[in-house]
Amino acid sequence: MTRNLLSLLAAGSAFAVSACAAGSSIASTPKDTSTNAANTAQGAGTQASQAKAAAPRPNVLLILFDDMGYGQLGITGHEIIKTPNIDALAREGMLFANGYAGSTVCSPSRISLMTGRDSSRLHSTANTISLRPGDRTMAHLLSDAGYTTALFGKFGIGTTFGKTDPMSMGFQQWKGLLHNIQAHRQFPMFMFENNQMVPVPDNRAGARDGYAQRLFTDDALEFLGEQDGKQPFFAFVSYTSPHSEMAAPEEFVAPYRGKFPETPYNGLKGPTPDNQFPDYYPLAIDEPNAVQAGMIAALDSYVGELVAKLEAQGLKDDTLVIITSDNGPHSEGGGDPIGIAAAGPFRGGKRDLTEGGIHMPFIATWPSMIKPGRIEDAPVMFADVMPTLGELAGKPGAAKAMGANGISLAQLIMDDGVSLPERMLYWAFSRQLGDPNSGVIGVTQQAGRIGKWKALRVNTDAPVELYNLTVDPGEANDVAAQYPDIAADFAARFDAEIEEQARFAK
Repeated sequence: MTRNLLSLLAAGSAFAVSACAAGSSIASTPKDTSTNAANTAQGAGTQASQAKAAAPRPNVLLILFDDMGYGQLGITGHEIIKTPNIDALAREGMLFANGYAGSTVCSPSRISLMTGRDSSRLHSTANTISLRPGDRTMAHLLSDAGYTTALFGKFGIGTTFGKTDPMSMGFQQWKGLLHNIQAHRQFPMFMFENNQMVPVPDNRAGARDGYAQRLFTDDALEFLGEQDGKQPFFAFVSYTSPHSEMAAPEEFVAPYRGKFPETPYNGLKGPTPDNQFPDYYPLAIDEPNAVQAGMIAALDSYVGELVAKLEAQGLKDDTLVIITSDNGPHSEGGGDPIGIAAAGPFRGGKRDLTEGGIHMPFIATWPSMIKPGRIEDAPVMFADVMPTLGELAGKPGAAKAMGANGISLAQLIMDDGVSLPERMLYWAFSRQLGDPNSGVIGVTQQAGRIGKWKALRVNTDAPVELYNLTVDPGEANDVAAQYPDIAADFAARFDAEIEEQARFAK
């Protein structure tokens, strides 16, 4: 179902969340334990406007934030943090009210995005996962379709040169940070450029003058400035904030000082180290909530620069811009998702499969094709992005051939009269024991959504929790006892998904 954002704003309504998602009931759906029973409709809505189906291939600018919660944008309801550039893009295009990441932690979420596969087709559902030699990504697909492909920022999902590095995974050029741990530093001493390590002079000898997000943006701006519209491009700008390390230029932090309740983060500053991974994030921060707000304000400013460059190059009308985040808000390094209302109306955050961990900001603009001011209620997820780009690039079957099991949203974004087939969105997350970075895998959580129903299982042998997101987006009231048949159906689906994922883990 599509609503109009402009009319809501004109009426004085701040957009927060809608979970109606067609309102259909799982009880009325024939039981099918396949993750995406409707995925046979790979080109969902192909019966839609044939004129729009023949749309020219767009350029693609994919912007991914790191650990940004659903509620940390103005357009999604934050009352303090200002994000005018991102808000403007939502008004000019469409906002998916029910957009979901691929997981609740970085690596499996980003691999889901890059490969078009949900948790049932990943070879691991833990944050230790990385791409395997031979995996095929959206960068491969678009490169094969004649696109110029480039990555700026964090990769983090493949670190073996010649096998799983960005250039082995379909990017023709890249500049950024290879490993997740390196990517958590806001002032890196070195970066990689086309697999060659290059120093960052502004950060030599402990200096902190070369802000990573600024560097990524500058490299992306240079790339966009070289585009002349003769060949389509895919630019993936993969930011590393607002993930810890918590830091941003003071010009962005200053407006938020004194605006939040604050608990100073001590890091390794004595006499007692802080309890939020002080060895990993050693620097003290007096106002961590203000700093994180400043990190988001900086991102908004950089997004504005990227869009302005598209306009200057005459490319904006023919460029699909997608903005989202890889998982929910974190609590490391001084992070305080509750104090900053980072997850908006949702419960939980990073490492949870409640809505706060996976329900993400999700914005798409394409001025020549997407009707402005749309709010789309259909649930969508990271696995859908690669099939969507494949169809728009003129390769509608390529993503499926590469192992993707998401569905294409191409017709949906071009035609607000199109509906998606009902299906189950599925997530699994294998939590690491003790230290979240221990590498020792413990219990596996599962979650699924069909229409208004959301089910959770905190371990594979635990009972299913059931929530009606239409009336309970915060997942406060477990109604499994009132709807035992629906809970049992989800349990059967979850069991089948564990078996499915085991096939891909071999």
